[in-house]
Amino acid sequence: MALPKVGNKAPQFKGVDQNGDTIALADFKGKKIALYFYPHDNTPTCTDQACNLRDNFALLAAKGIQVIGISSDDSKSHKKFETKYSLPFPLIADTDLKIHEKYGVWQLKKFMGREFMGTIRTTFLIDEQGKLKHIIQKPVSKKHAAEILEQWGLL
Repeated sequence: MALPKVGNKAPQFKGVDQNGDTIALADFKGKKIALYFYPHDNTPTCTDQACNLRDNFALLAAKGIQVIGISSDDSKSHKKFETKYSLPFPLIADTDLKIHEKYGVWQLKKFMGREFMGTIRTTFLIDEQGKLKHIIQKPVSKKHAAEILEQWGLL
């Protein structure tokens, strides 16, 4: 499935986060959202990305941006990841891949000559009206907050 188009309404979703709370896109109407998809909890690049967002969370929040992470890991794994790295934002468990598929980020990947299905690291910036403002493909994990602010024109 292809990525949704910039300018269109963001696909609606509902999922459970690391605390067992139900999180839906509709809960954030009127807010800027940085919805980031990442492959797995506690892997080096995913940890770098989450920690960069954590370290810049106050700045992002001050600019009105809500960070939400999504991976195919379960809520228990997300809770351990959140606790280990003191992550201040929701991490949605998408074990059935329904949200991944709506956003077109569950794709064929190649690594060391092997092909497999997996999450393509992607961040969707959703505006206050629920429209896709920008898609950051292949974000730079250690500079991701700056990328988000730059795309919002807030840097």
